[in-house]
Amino acid sequence: QVQLVESGGGLVQAGGSLRLSCAASGRANSEYGMGWFRQAPGEEREFVAAITWSGDSTAYGDSVKGRFTISRDNAKNTVYLQMNSLKPEDTGVYYCAAEKRRFRTVPPNHYSDYGNWGQGTQVTVSS
Repeated sequence: QVQLVESGGGLVQAGGSLRLSCAASGRANSEYGMGWFRQAPGEEREFVAAITWSGDSTAYGDSVKGRFTISRDNAKNTVYLQMNSLKPEDTGVYYCAAEKRRFRTVPPNHYSDYGNWGQGTQVTVSS
């Protein structure tokens, strides 16, 4: 079992940037792909970004392509989400998640592929 703890959320003006971090503990998380999802009030959980265990492949939701970048540092058991050019519609609770299966070469974009979730961090973008 892995424990995931997100940090880095906060309040930012439109056009600003934030970097979220997700620290993993409890297992060799370097063998698992990682993803970021977000959820706004009254909305379904939305895929944001994912990265394979090796970091060789990434995937992004259409709404964040070109603005967000996911990366990982396996030596630190940490995954990052760099968010630039933030918009009010990026507001929500951001969750990191670890895949259920090891060593996948394609980063999945559906929440059912993820078996462990963090508690979430709030991101609020003001207009």
